[in-house]
Amino acid sequence: MGCAPLASQASADVAPPPALQALPIQERLTLAGEGQMRFFGVAIYDARLWVDARFAPARFDAHPLALELRYHRAFSAAAIARRSLTEMQRQRKLAPELAQRWERMLAQLLPDVQPGDRLLGVYLPGEGMQLWRGAQLLGTLREPELAHLFFGIWLSPQTSEPSLRAALLARVAP
Repeated sequence: MGCAPLASQASADVAPPPALQALPIQERLTLAGEGQMRFFGVAIYDARLWVDARFAPARFDAHPLALELRYHRAFSAAAIARRSLTEMQRQRKLAPELAQRWERMLAQLLPDVQPGDRLLGVYLPGEGMQLWRGAQLLGTLREPELAHLFFGIWLSPQTSEPSLRAALLARVAP
């Protein structure tokens, strides 16, 4: 496991259009940081995070944000959902029934991914989250606590990947 910095792209600082449509804010989202998730040296995905001007890492759940993942490997929706629940439980132990329900919800929302696929998660504080593939809205989950823990996979201090978290927050003032 580990993180590597990404080379900046010309459009990297501009939030993807779905994030601009989905977020109920007037402010411009700016790139907070980017990094690469690796497992035993193998690239899994590239990640980029966009936030508003008021964003504070200690209270990431109080701010709208957008997180994009560009996959380097193929994964089934069920595998992504299962791993997501494992990572979410690093932040808070969930009752087995709730964990099973949330895993089913995520597996229904998430698509199978192939190398090159880009997914954009949009966090809506107090409401839930949306998931986009390109300009296509895959769905909305109106489960605020699930959304908080899901985005905590990358942004919580309890993340299993602190170097990726640091890379995603690199441009945010402390």
